[in-house]
Amino acid sequence: MERLLVEAETGHAANHPLWLMGATPNVYLPGLTVWQSSIGNKMDLKSGYPFWTVKNGLLTPFPQLNQDLQAETVIIGGGITGALIADELSRHGHRVVVLERRDVGWGSSAASTALLQYEIDTHMVHLAEQYGEANAVMAYRSCAEAIVSLERLAAELGNVAFSRQKSLYFASQEADVDALKAELAMRKRFGFDVAWLEQRAIEADYGFSAPGAILSSLAASIDPYRMAYHLLENVVRRGGGVFDRTQVERLEPNAEGVEVILRNGATLRCQQVIIAAGYESQSWLPEPVAENRSSYAFVTDPLPLEVLGKLSHTLVWESARPYLYLRSTQDGRLLIGGEDDEEDIPERRDARVMEKAQTLAAKVEALWPGLKINPTFCWGGTFAETDDGLPYFGPHEALGPRVHFAMAYGGNGITYSMIGAQLLRALIEGRQHPLSSLFSFQR
Repeated sequence: MERLLVEAETGHAANHPLWLMGATPNVYLPGLTVWQSSIGNKMDLKSGYPFWTVKNGLLTPFPQLNQDLQAETVIIGGGITGALIADELSRHGHRVVVLERRDVGWGSSAASTALLQYEIDTHMVHLAEQYGEANAVMAYRSCAEAIVSLERLAAELGNVAFSRQKSLYFASQEADVDALKAELAMRKRFGFDVAWLEQRAIEADYGFSAPGAILSSLAASIDPYRMAYHLLENVVRRGGGVFDRTQVERLEPNAEGVEVILRNGATLRCQQVIIAAGYESQSWLPEPVAENRSSYAFVTDPLPLEVLGKLSHTLVWESARPYLYLRSTQDGRLLIGGEDDEEDIPERRDARVMEKAQTLAAKVEALWPGLKINPTFCWGGTFAETDDGLPYFGPHEALGPRVHFAMAYGGNGITYSMIGAQLLRALIEGRQHPLSSLFSFQR
């Protein structure tokens, strides 16, 4: 993402308290260095017709904030990440205010395909090589625990389409089998409930052919858009504030707290800020920590249960990168995604949606020749990948200790967000969290 750096003779962007986001170009302040985002009013995060917004519409109207306010913690971002964090803090007695520049859930959460997996895009074997075995196992176990936590939370909320699933991770080609078997062995060694399926078993159970696959017993799916709304409704019931169509202009950290200045001139004074603005969050940093890309997806018409077979309760993804993935919905559709590319210009992504959907449909039909795929609603969206597949949670030196980031990047966005909610609460309360170092900017 392009950034404009305006420098004066004194000061450095990394330690100055004044940061601008989405302001007009050519802002010069004497004696200051200002990082300025180039995203304008809104970063266009999605193209086409995401299924969740078509299915659900705008569920709850939230007001716009036009007056000064005080809060303990301000959360910038009203998607599923911000909602999970706001819920975690508010249910433990923290006074929170959530600010969303669009309508709630209308950013990346609307385009999420919401496959809930403990399986990180980076194999446990490779994480162990990079960060040590203990850290790799802790990251995977924490993701597994997050699925269970999300299941409990979904049961409490109700009507968020949570469904327990299995996860089938198949070798795209024979050359990938050894790596998957090494991954299987390590997961088994640390107690994960996984099994190896040979080609004949895959054909018999799932109706397509692959050289081999890891079958994991723990996975799930959900409607992330509806869940975000329900979580934020509960935050309001607990006395918190949720405001959409509310644009943050800048942050001014100081010794006592943080001032959040809105574009309309209103000011929020708080003790902590959490930036949970999804893939837009990087515009608050001096340098990007992840690469923004585009992914594409569509849903089919509802299919008969006998046609879906075990796909009705199994998430499927492959070892190739970028990977094809699919899941079912509660009303019997297949939700199919992939065809990731490096495109980060919305207009170009817009033009590719139908072509990408047709390519994805052809890939699925090649695996299941008897399955006729009709893309009903198609969309594309921005996502971000870190080099190691891990998220970032916590403060960055550029903005100081009172401004935290919640960057749940990669294929595990919602499970990471569940972990991040607990991790950030611990940091705010002055407690250590086991993953605070591994998921920090200093790792």
